[in-house]
Amino acid sequence: MAAQAFVTLATNDSYAKGAMVVGKSLRNHKTSKKLVALIGPHVSDPCQSVLKKIFDEVRIVNVLDSGDTAHLAMMKRPDLGVTFTKLHCWTLTHYSKCVFMDADTLVVSNIDELFDREELSAAPDPGWPDCFNSGVFVFRPSMETYGKLLQYCTEHGSFDGGDQGVLNGFFNDWATADITKHLPFIYNLSSIAIYTYLPAFKQFGSNAKVVHFLGKTKPWSYTFDPKSRQIKGDVQEAATHPTFLLDWWILYSSTVVPMLHEHFGEQPFHSGCVEASGQPLLASAESLASSAERKQLWEQGQADYMGVDSFENIQRKLDAFLNM
Repeated sequence: MAAQAFVTLATNDSYAKGAMVVGKSLRNHKTSKKLVALIGPHVSDPCQSVLKKIFDEVRIVNVLDSGDTAHLAMMKRPDLGVTFTKLHCWTLTHYSKCVFMDADTLVVSNIDELFDREELSAAPDPGWPDCFNSGVFVFRPSMETYGKLLQYCTEHGSFDGGDQGVLNGFFNDWATADITKHLPFIYNLSSIAIYTYLPAFKQFGSNAKVVHFLGKTKPWSYTFDPKSRQIKGDVQEAATHPTFLLDWWILYSSTVVPMLHEHFGEQPFHSGCVEASGQPLLASAESLASSAERKQLWEQGQADYMGVDSFENIQRKLDAFLNM
C-alpha cells in the first residue's frame, strides 16, 4: 500500500517557521505517517535545510515557472497565486491519502486517525459553518482532481479570493452529502471561535487535537522571552488563545530555534525570541488568561471602571501606544 502523508505549505520564511512547528508537533505526538512540506521559491536556504531535517520530503513548487496546466490557469487568474500553490498538494500521487495542514496550526495530540476519513473531509468554518475551513482537510492525491481544480479556478475563481473559496466551490456538496466528511471541530479549533462561543470552549476545549491560529496576527508575529516564558505583542488578540500560543512558543523556542541558529550560522535572522530587558513584556500566560476574562466582562458591559479599566488607565495605555 502506498504511503500516507501529512502535508503543509510555506511560501516564505515566516510561514516556514510555522511549518517547522507543525512538523515538530506531529513528530512529538508520534505520527506514523510521512511528513511533506511544499515550499515556495522564496524560502531561504537555511530554512529549507531545517525543513529537510524535520520533513521526509520538501518540494519546491512555483506555478509561475511551470509549463503545465497550472501555468495556463495562472495566466487567466493571476489573483489566485497562493491558491494555485496550495492545489499542488493533489500532485503528490506517490501517496495514497494525505492530510493537509496550514502552517499556522499546532498539533496537540496524535491525529493519525484522520487517515480513516475520505476526501474531502474537513471541519466547519466558524464564520460560516456550511463551508469547511481549509486549514485542515483529508484528500486523495490525483492528477485528474488537480486538473479539474485548476479548471474550476480558471472558470469560477474564488468567492473569498483564496483557496478556501475555491475548495468549497469545487467540493460544493460537503455541507449536505455525507456527515462522515464533517470533522469534529477539535481537529481545527480556531482561535477566533474560542471567544464567539466561550462556554463551548470551556466544555470541550481540553479535547482539542489541532489548534488553528486564524486571524491577522500569527504566532511568529509575537516575541517571546524563553526564560520568563512571557509573550510580547497584541495582548487582546493573544488572549484568544493564551495557553495554545504559549505552547507554540515553547515548542518553537526549544526545538526549532536551535536548528535555525545552526543553519543560519553567522547570518542574522529574526527568531522572535528575546532576552528579558528593561521594557516589560506585555503578556504572560497568567495575564493572558485574565485578559480573556476581562474581555468577556467588557462584552457583557461589566468593565471595571473603578479599577484596572478606569479612564486614567485606558488613557495611560493609549498614550504609551501613541508614543511608541
